[in-house]
Amino acid sequence: MTIILDAGHGPQTPGKRSPDGLLREFHFNQKVAQFAKELLVSQGMEVLFSHDTTMDVPLKNRTLFANKVNAQLFVSIHANAFGSQWNDAQGIETYIYPSAAQKTKSLGILIHESLLQATNRKNRGLKTADFAVLRETTMPAVLVECGFMTNREEANLLLHKEYQMQCARAIAFGIRNWLYRR
Repeated sequence: MTIILDAGHGPQTPGKRSPDGLLREFHFNQKVAQFAKELLVSQGMEVLFSHDTTMDVPLKNRTLFANKVNAQLFVSIHANAFGSQWNDAQGIETYIYPSAAQKTKSLGILIHESLLQATNRKNRGLKTADFAVLRETTMPAVLVECGFMTNREEANLLLHKEYQMQCARAIAFGIRNWLYRR
């Protein structure tokens, strides 16, 4: 059983930060991915990263890697933004590909509900999108948005280890539930 965790974007991706510059999206994404990996590995699962902590990895390389290792599922971890200034947009969103199979939809639902319960943030729903990491992977794939960097309250949460661990535990819990229900 191989699980791919993808910390969205990369350390040099321009513009992916809070309006005050204190939060860079990749740093949040990478920490959540690392915490989730530790949890899943401790339960005997093989977890690989499609990202690199030292450089931006193109989306094509991420999906090619996941397909090459014949992973059973792919989860891309993100922090959301609405524009580049502080605003009131907030909450958790989870995405699947528009024509995704039912097993992908069930993975998305389980992870999304787990994130909502763990974080007590606004439910922005399970949505569909034509994102490359959802379209180009050959296994069930979801993309999670764990809060808005452009919302002062959520940006503050995204900076803190406790919230990062809440998100990681929720993602790991959703994955485990999905694996055991298959």
